[in-house]
Amino acid sequence: MKELVIISGKGGTGKTSITASFAALAYRPVLCDCDVDAADLHLILEPEIRERHPFRAGHEAVIREADCIGCGVCQELCRFGAISNDADLFKVDPVACEGCGVCVHFCPQKAIDFPESLCGDWFVSTTRLGPMIHARLGIAAENSGKLVSLVRTKAKHLAEEENCEMVIVDGPPGLGCPVIASLTGATMVLIVTEPTVSGEHDLERVLSLARHFQIPAFVCVNKWDINPEMTSQIEKKARAAGAGIAGRVRYDRAVTKAQIRKRTVVETDAPGAEDIRQLWKNLNFQEDEKFSGK
Repeated sequence: MKELVIISGKGGTGKTSITASFAALAYRPVLCDCDVDAADLHLILEPEIRERHPFRAGHEAVIREADCIGCGVCQELCRFGAISNDADLFKVDPVACEGCGVCVHFCPQKAIDFPESLCGDWFVSTTRLGPMIHARLGIAAENSGKLVSLVRTKAKHLAEEENCEMVIVDGPPGLGCPVIASLTGATMVLIVTEPTVSGEHDLERVLSLARHFQIPAFVCVNKWDINPEMTSQIEKKARAAGAGIAGRVRYDRAVTKAQIRKRTVVETDAPGAEDIRQLWKNLNFQEDEKFSGK
């Protein structure tokens, strides 16, 4: 089984558009949206949810009012200011609580519960381009890296069950914990960037991350024609960092028009679609009938 992870050093570079297009070009892939903080692959693929599961991670302190004697020890020890006192009635702010458990441990009455937090949901869905594992993290919820790891694991299991030989992952932007969780153990990573100063800077950081985990990395410059000089500079730096150049994708308004119709650009005859087809071919998947939809 091969796992292609598509990431970007910053948001808005077009990685989800390319991920969806690859799903249309691949042969029986399993799709995985690991951008759990701001998932949007479903907007193009319109998944039909088959299974829905809760995601629980971390803990949250809850004071039992009936057992609390109002001593205030919990409020004194809480370093996050998560415990308030209103007329000797102590309460925990679930948004401010970091789940450290200090109040639970030192409460003299043992009047504080410490249940596991419900942080969101993950889904097994069907799309027109293949099965899909995706998730939704709750508002202000944490442990997105743990949820990414869960989603990737479920995607691999689904690929094994359905005898699919490729998992295509829409990864999160940046280089924090969710990105690390989406990268580790992958077969290959495609980094999508744009020809801007911030795009160049963030690409250098995420390439360093890929090198750290010794994952073969390839770079694609999206909307390259808005700044050809910067594109050449980015590609030169990417080669110097040991990454391959997978290709370029021109700026094409047809991408947005296709998305409005909930379609990938490669399902149209737009000029940008041919760039993405060539990008897929350059990654050597199209040469193998197992991974090509043609």
